[in-house]
Amino acid sequence: MAWTSLIIAGLFEVVGVTMINKLHKDRNWQALVLLVLGFGASFFFLSYAMETLPMGTAYAVWTGIGASGGAIAGMLFYNEPKEWKRMVCIAMVLGAAVGLKLFS
Repeated sequence: MAWTSLIIAGLFEVVGVTMINKLHKDRNWQALVLLVLGFGASFFFLSYAMETLPMGTAYAVWTGIGASGGAIAGMLFYNEPKEWKRMVCIAMVLGAAVGLKLFS
């Protein structure tokens, strides 16, 4: 259950990061509310996961999901570059997160 909670925390991190960009572009209250809710839920699920998982592993996986997901969201919703080099780097970050799970 801790790993599921950690993945959910990472997905909410992506929501929060995406809303930072949306708030910067649009300046509306809906983006602000979603930003606060996204990061709030992310920290809630991260803290739950850290009751079981080692701090270093949980934090690394959480930031990896957030960074990779943020890059992917930028490519999908904000027309950021979709170069193969970026895709390889995202795959390496996600591969490292999987490796941490395998060895934890």
